[in-house]
Amino acid sequence: MKNQLKVIISGGGTGGHIFPAISIANELKLRYPTCEILFVGAEDKMEMQKVPEAGYKIEGLWISGFQRRMTARNLLFPVKLVKSLWKARDIIKKFQPNVVIGTGGFASGPLLQMANRENIPTLIQEQNSYPGITNKLLAKGANTICTAYPNMGRFFPEEKIVLTGNPVRQDLLTVDEKREEAIKFFGIDPTKKTVLVLGGSLGARKINQLVEDNLKEFEKHNLQVIWQTGSLYFEDYSKYAELENIQTFAFLNRMDLAYAAADIIISRAGAGTVSELCIIGKPVVFIPSPNVAEDHQTKNAMALAEKDAAVILSESHLEQGFRSIFFPLVESDEKMKSLGKNIKKLEKPFATANIVNEVEKLLTTWR
Repeated sequence: MKNQLKVIISGGGTGGHIFPAISIANELKLRYPTCEILFVGAEDKMEMQKVPEAGYKIEGLWISGFQRRMTARNLLFPVKLVKSLWKARDIIKKFQPNVVIGTGGFASGPLLQMANRENIPTLIQEQNSYPGITNKLLAKGANTICTAYPNMGRFFPEEKIVLTGNPVRQDLLTVDEKREEAIKFFGIDPTKKTVLVLGGSLGARKINQLVEDNLKEFEKHNLQVIWQTGSLYFEDYSKYAELENIQTFAFLNRMDLAYAAADIIISRAGAGTVSELCIIGKPVVFIPSPNVAEDHQTKNAMALAEKDAAVILSESHLEQGFRSIFFPLVESDEKMKSLGKNIKKLEKPFATANIVNEVEKLLTTWR
C-alpha cells in the first residue's frame, strides 16, 4: 500500500475547511512518504492559493453555493453543478484514488458524490457542532464520518460516526513552553495581563469596533492588547499601534507565540479556532459571527459554555454586556483559572492522527 496509495482530498472556501485538509495530507505523507495526494477545490476560492503554498497539487471545479436569497448567481447553479460533477468524474477516473476525503466546502460535494458512484471509499471530516449542508447531503454515501463534537447522531448515521476532534497545527502542542519566547517576540511586559483579540484572517468589524470603543478601559485595567484586525480592516485600525500597550496586526504569522503571550482571548468561534483554544487552555470570551450558515459558531461556542469552559457574548449585546462581563473576568484570577482548566479538558491533540487511522481502516477493509 505504501507504494501505491493515492488519495484525493477536497475541502475549501474557508480556512476552516482548508487547514484541516492540509493537516490530514501532511499526516498521510508522514506515514506514507511515497503516496500521491491530489486536492480538489473551487476555482475562485482561497484553497487554490493555500494548497499549492503547502506543497500539494490542486485542481479546481467551477462550483459555488446556492444563495439563500434569490440572485442572478442562482441561475448558474444547476449548470455549475453538472459541469463540476462531470469534471469530478474525470478527475477520479484519471487519478484512480484508493480513498477520497472531504472536509467540507462546495467542491467536496461533487467529488465525493462521484467517488461514491465509482465505489471508492469516502471519509467526511466535519469540524462544526452543526454540520454544513454539503456534509449532511454526503453523509448517506460516506463510509466514515469523523466529527469534532459528540452527539452528532441527529445529523449523521450513528454507525458511521467516529469522534476524533479537529486537526490542529502541531506547533500549538508546545505553547506552554514558549512563554519567554513570546514575551520577547511581542515585546510585552510580563507583569501585565495580555489580551489577544482574534477576528479571523479577514477580520470582524464588530470585534474591531468593540476594541476601539474600549481602548481607554483596557488602559484603565492595565492591560496589554495584541489585536489581529484582519486584512480588510488593518488600515482603519493600525493607527492605534501608536498607543502604549496596543499592538495591531493584519495577520498573525506566529499564532503559537500569540497564544503563548495571551492571558485571556477574545475570539470568533470557528470550528478550527475552538479546537485550537481547547489545546491552548486559556480563558476565552467568544463573540460568534452571526453571518454563518445555521449560526454554527454560536453552537460551537455553546458546546464549551455549557461545560463552563468559555464565556459567550452575542454581537447584538456587545455594547451592554462587554464591559460588565469582560473586565470583572479579567480581575478574577480564580475565574480565569477555572475557565482555562475546563477548556483544556476538552482538547483533542491527536485528532489528525485519529482521522488518518480511520482512513487506514477504510483502506484495509476495502481491500
